[in-house]
Amino acid sequence: MPRSLRRLVHLVLFCPLSKGLQSRLPAVKVKYLLVAWFGILVASWVIYMQYSSYSELCRGHVCTMLICDHYRRGIISGAVCKSLCEEKTLSLQRCLSTSPTHQIYSAVWKEKAVLVKCGIEESMGGENGPDSPLRLDNSLYDKPTRGTSMDEFRAMLHSFLKDSVGEQSSLSTLVTRVISLADVNGDGKVSLAEAKSVWALLQINEFVLMVALQDKEHAPHLLGFCGDLYVTEHVAHSALFRLEVPGWLKPVFPEALGVAFNQWLAPAWPRRARITIGLLEFVEEVFHGIYGSFYICDASPRRVGYNVKYDFKMADLQSIASEATVKGFLRGRTCEANADCTYGRDCTATCDRLARQCNMEVVQPNLAKVCALLQDFLLFGAPSDLREDLEKQLRTCVTLSGLASQMEVHHSLVLNNLKTLLWKKISNTKYS
Repeated sequence: MPRSLRRLVHLVLFCPLSKGLQSRLPAVKVKYLLVAWFGILVASWVIYMQYSSYSELCRGHVCTMLICDHYRRGIISGAVCKSLCEEKTLSLQRCLSTSPTHQIYSAVWKEKAVLVKCGIEESMGGENGPDSPLRLDNSLYDKPTRGTSMDEFRAMLHSFLKDSVGEQSSLSTLVTRVISLADVNGDGKVSLAEAKSVWALLQINEFVLMVALQDKEHAPHLLGFCGDLYVTEHVAHSALFRLEVPGWLKPVFPEALGVAFNQWLAPAWPRRARITIGLLEFVEEVFHGIYGSFYICDASPRRVGYNVKYDFKMADLQSIASEATVKGFLRGRTCEANADCTYGRDCTATCDRLARQCNMEVVQPNLAKVCALLQDFLLFGAPSDLREDLEKQLRTCVTLSGLASQMEVHHSLVLNNLKTLLWKKISNTKYS
């Protein structure tokens, strides 16, 4: 860099208000330099914040090192282990993590786009720092212990899954499904490493739900695992709206502008109707499934997505919780207000202020939450001959109550009416 240019940069960055600079340049140029200096300062701050956030959130190398160390020591097993730790044919690519304790990365495995998910204990993210020496902790894989029989392991699974999804007549089928999944090499036996791996995975709510909903068309499919690291299919569009304004930018970014951008970027209305039908089918599937009922406890646009064919797919199942889990959380819980009776983001029950305890019934059912989301996604650009009826049905849907007395008949009626209305409009077209 020429000496004169270095001198100018030094003056702009460090001496924008010096008397020498003001005497050499007209006032208007000083103003321009001040603006440039301020812009550089803001840009530097944003880059620093983004880097700090990335280094804290994105720690896939920690996950990989921990998993592969346990695999080489024979503690864990799984269909993904060889590809990840030996062949190196599964490598983490883009970081998608939103929490330092729950790592999510895009990757390519067996010529397919996939997501790799892995957990890191809080202790790994605190005082040690992201690049500190690893402290291996085997407590995650301390069950089952050596000498546990297959019958004992089956009983462990039955008891755990009963707590997770509740007492169901089909619980033994779910246990068998888990055991089949644990038998990675297909030899009809479950080794200790295989059992430890699947037991560690069952501590992850999303994994339990993936196993329970693996035959559902609209749930993401499990493709493999290694220890408590697991691989799922990649959903091409992982959010209902393409533009999500970062939290730090929201104070200066007009909400109306974000809405306008999302409407401009959204798929054509018939494709949005197709996505909506899939979403409604998913709500129907989890309402009363063979393994009980499930609640959507974060019905936000970033949780629901769709593939390249515009078929609805849940982007992830972290926001889904079984009825047994939610009621277990609410049972005997003390409260001052309804907010104290909230599981996840929006599975809220009422607070009995006299007894100062939470009631057991979630106020807003899945369908009402989904319809509130669809008002923003489906109404704009709707055909004129359909819009009034569609708006009316969505308003009715949003007011649905979660009380047991209203759930059965009314819930199904509203859902089917909405599906029928949309299907009639796009059936026998290229969008169906």
